[in-house]
Amino acid sequence: MSRAILLDAGDDVAVLVEPTVAGVPVEIMGVRVDSSLVATASIPMGHKIAVRSLAMGAPIRKQGEVIGRATATVVAGEHVHIHNLASLRG
Repeated sequence: MSRAILLDAGDDVAVLVEPTVAGVPVEIMGVRVDSSLVATASIPMGHKIAVRSLAMGAPIRKQGEVIGRATATVVAGEHVHIHNLASLRG
């Protein structure tokens, strides 16, 4: 099992506190997430994992703030990074 931190209850992504690989369940904030939430790929520590599925164009929230938009459909457990997130910051 891998662990991630959800920074705000309304966030769409959690931050991994250790690396994970495809097929591994992810525990968020000490609460075991539904068993259907498993990593879909290898994700490095410090990167974001989707805690819910998001449609292309949907806003993505982290720390209670919209940080960008999904540039593709994102499924729960997927790595969220520059390949599927257009940043609205900076």
